[in-house]
Amino acid sequence: MVQQKIKKRFFDVEIPLISKTTQLQAFELSELDGRFIKYDLTRILRGKSMEMSFKVKVKEEAATSEPRKMRLLPYYLRRMMRKGTNYIEDSFSTKCKNAQIRIKPFLITRRKVSRAIRKALRVKAKEELIDYSQNKNSQEIFDDIIKNKLQKNLGLKLKKIYPLSLCEIRILDVEKEIEEK
Repeated sequence: MVQQKIKKRFFDVEIPLISKTTQLQAFELSELDGRFIKYDLTRILRGKSMEMSFKVKVKEEAATSEPRKMRLLPYYLRRMMRKGTNYIEDSFSTKCKNAQIRIKPFLITRRKVSRAIRKALRVKAKEELIDYSQNKNSQEIFDDIIKNKLQKNLGLKLKKIYPLSLCEIRILDVEKEIEEK
């Protein structure tokens, strides 16, 4: 008896966050469940070099994806840096409605500033981001970062301490999911 060879096929995977569809190769649709996709958003965001990781979920013969990680590429940040400026970085973990997330903000000042001003900016940014993420789910946070809403609001609040030339979220990572009851 001859066994029939099974060929790999392409299956459509929807990415609702950026309203795009991509294709993944597998023998069956169920194999795609739990697989990760890396997607470069540089063209969508007009030159702001961002890379996103999505996790594929299969429900009723349709594959969709949820964002898991977003990061700005290092060459974009190096391009934004200038001589005679300071940068401020931070990393902290916080809870949103449906997940535990790690946020890494990246700020660049217009001129060289004292350590006290850098600390004040770092503390205020952390405080604002924690307040912001408390009442939103991870999907909304990813969406606001792509649309630049979060960075703009944060920049306006930090401007009162010291004006910034760049206010970005360098990395946003979903550490673990929290099941809603």
